[in-house]
Amino acid sequence: MDYTTILFDVRDNIAHITLNRPEAANTMNEDMGRDLMHAVLHCDEDSSIRAVVLTGKGSLFCAGGDLKSFTTQGKHLPYFLKEVTTYLHAAISRLTRMSPPVIAAVNGFAAGAGMSLALASDIVVAAQSARFNVAYTRVGLTPDGSLSYFLPRCVGLKRALELTLTNRVLSAQEALDWGIVNRVVPDGELLEQANAIATQLAAGAPKALGAAKRLLHMGWNETLETQMEHESQAIASMAKTADTHEGISAFIEKRLPKFKGE
Repeated sequence: MDYTTILFDVRDNIAHITLNRPEAANTMNEDMGRDLMHAVLHCDEDSSIRAVVLTGKGSLFCAGGDLKSFTTQGKHLPYFLKEVTTYLHAAISRLTRMSPPVIAAVNGFAAGAGMSLALASDIVVAAQSARFNVAYTRVGLTPDGSLSYFLPRCVGLKRALELTLTNRVLSAQEALDWGIVNRVVPDGELLEQANAIATQLAAGAPKALGAAKRLLHMGWNETLETQMEHESQAIASMAKTADTHEGISAFIEKRLPKFKGE
C-alpha cells in the first residue's frame, strides 16, 4: 500500500512504522490516522511480522494533533475530529489487541496523540532528550487516542489528573520513574536499542506473546475468578500449538527453541 504520511517496511520479521511529517512535527492529521490504521492492520494480518517498532522521523516523535488543519475546518471541526479519531482509535485498538509486540522508540517530544501512541505501545524506549506532555487542555481540548484509558493505569489517577490538568512536561527520566517508559537510552542509541528488543521478541512464540498481551489487558476489567478462567483457557489453547511443544522440548534439552508461529 502507498503511504503519504508514514514510512513502512519489514525487515527480518520486524515491521518498522515511522511517522513521517517532520516538517509538521509529525503531528496527527486525517491522512496520518488513516495511514497508521492501514499499517497496523497489515501488521496484524501478516503472519511473518513478529514485532513492530514505532518511531518518528526527524527530531520529534509526534507533537500531537495537527492544529493548523483544525483551523481550516470552521464549523465542521467536530465532524473532522470524529473522523480523525475514528482512524486513530482503530489503529490503537488493533495495535493493542494484535499479537506482534509493539516497541515505541520515542525521540524528542511525545505530546497529545504522540503521548497516546507511546502509552498504547507494549514497550517504550525513550531517548534521554525525550519529553512527554498531555497537552490537550492547553488548547481547550480533551484527551483522545486512548490516553484517558492508559495514563491512569500507568501512573495512577492523581498523577494522571495532574499531567492532564496542568500539562506538566515530564523528562524521559521522570517518565521512567512514573512507569510511562520502560527504558531510557542515549539519543544516538535509540533505534539500536529498540531494534534489539524487537529482535528478541521476534524470536519468541508469536501466539503465546499475543495471548499474553491480551490476557494482561483483560485483567484490568475482570474479577479474579473470571480472569483465572481466561488464563486456563489461554494456556490450554497454547498447549495445542507446535511452538509450545518446541519450547518445552528445547528447555528440557537445554537448547534455544526455534519457534515457527505454529
